Amino acid sequence: MDLTIRLLLGILLSGLIAFVAWRRASLSASGALGAVIVGTAIFGFGGLAWGMLLITFFVLSTLLSHYKEGLKERIAAEKFDKGSVRDIGQALANGGAGALIAALAYLAYPDPVMLAAFVGAMATVNADTWATEIGVLARSEPRLLTTMQPVEPGTSGGVTGVGTLATAAGGLAIGLSALLFLGFDAPLRTVGLQALAYPGADRLIWLLPVSLLGGLAGSLFDSLLGATIQSIYWCPTCQKETEKHLLHTCGTPTQPARGWRWLNNDLVNFSASVVGALIGAGVWLLLV
Repeated sequence: MDLTIRLLLGILLSGLIAFVAWRRASLSASGALGAVIVGTAIFGFGGLAWGMLLITFFVLSTLLSHYKEGLKERIAAEKFDKGSVRDIGQALANGGAGALIAALAYLAYPDPVMLAAFVGAMATVNADTWATEIGVLARSEPRLLTTMQPVEPGTSGGVTGVGTLATAAGGLAIGLSALLFLGFDAPLRTVGLQALAYPGADRLIWLLPVSLLGGLAGSLFDSLLGATIQSIYWCPTCQKETEKHLLHTCGTPTQPARGWRWLNNDLVNFSASVVGALIGAGVWLLLV
């Protein structure tokens, strides 16, 4: 199938999904645009199987973001820069690395390791979302990854046992989805990349450790950045740290507290997905 046709199909399919998500208040208008950009690249360059992994992440993360949403807002909404309605920054942060990998695999390097890198990137963003959405509800007190000191729920760099288990489960969910979608052999492979970009059926099982280890490594790297150099602000009224860089939930202007001013949560998420992709590719090269 011609690349132009695939890209047009990608626009139509991702546009439909983005429109539904926008109507259901899961995406803002800019978030819908970001989803179309990412979705078009992944569907067009990677093919249907790759696109289905993106949809899997989006559906699962959206469902989790609305799970006990009111309780999570009471616990940690003041900590997070953004809410459950995703904007273009979040869309590009979560899917941007995957889109770049798909384009590179199609245009320059159609090798199975690129599939592993893509799975690692998507496993990371899914694992990190699960860690956040489930971990914030943990009964145990979060601890900062770098010092293991207790911190408030929702604090950047804070980890819990429940959140870590959710991280592993989120990564594996992408690996299992990859096995499912890539298992439909010929119909999916003819839509996107050349067959060279896909491993044989006997090697697909190795995508499970790729997704598990890639997702865990990427998510932990996200927490490491959150605990060290991510931009964090301070509310002088509430006497609390937050990711909000303009106004805190209470309406008080926030002040820089620590970290690099330009390294916001979206850039942290994107960086983590790149690390997950590299680890996923490395695991593939070591095992296969």
